[in-house]
Amino acid sequence: MSAPRPLRVGRHALLVEVEDTAAAQALHAELLCRREAGTLPPMTEIVPAARTVLLDGLADPPALAAEIPRWTVPPLPPSEGEPVVIRVRYDGADLPEVAALWGVPEAEVARVHSALDFRVAFCGFAPGFGYLTGLPPELHVPRRATPRTAVPAGSVGLAGPYTGVYPRSSPGGWLLVGRTDAVMWDPAREPAALLAPGTRVRFEACG
Repeated sequence: MSAPRPLRVGRHALLVEVEDTAAAQALHAELLCRREAGTLPPMTEIVPAARTVLLDGLADPPALAAEIPRWTVPPLPPSEGEPVVIRVRYDGADLPEVAALWGVPEAEVARVHSALDFRVAFCGFAPGFGYLTGLPPELHVPRRATPRTAVPAGSVGLAGPYTGVYPRSSPGGWLLVGRTDAVMWDPAREPAALLAPGTRVRFEACG
């Protein structure tokens, strides 16, 4: 695995590039551990993405940029704590397509998907939208060839290695397998987002 590659972003930030989402998750976990141990310089934000981690609010970005490539970043440790459980009605419009891609009957999609342990790799696209890893490679699916102009809020979708829940109605090209009443984003709640990077998630079939 190649070393992380820090890039300057403005005066007080670094964008650290890595090989893939697994490496980004591992680096994010390592940064949180080092911050907890007091071995990181002060910073305001640590924001993971698909293949990067943004470090913002640094007083001396060049000093940390010189240090990070020398780190030994261990593999992502197992998630700790109780998972967020999201109850899902597995009746999505793309359930037949997903079942065909997985090579299982439609009724089996709920059983297979709800048996997996997911983890929020990063958030984006819309407030409250988490990109959840946990699908094994044989269950990865393509996006729709033509995105929908409107996907209902609460829709549970799959795309590539990810599972996600649409926090509000929006365009989208993920394959929809179900829907949930869980509120993914509520500005009146603290925190507003139900899911945050690193959170364990389990889906539970209902209805």
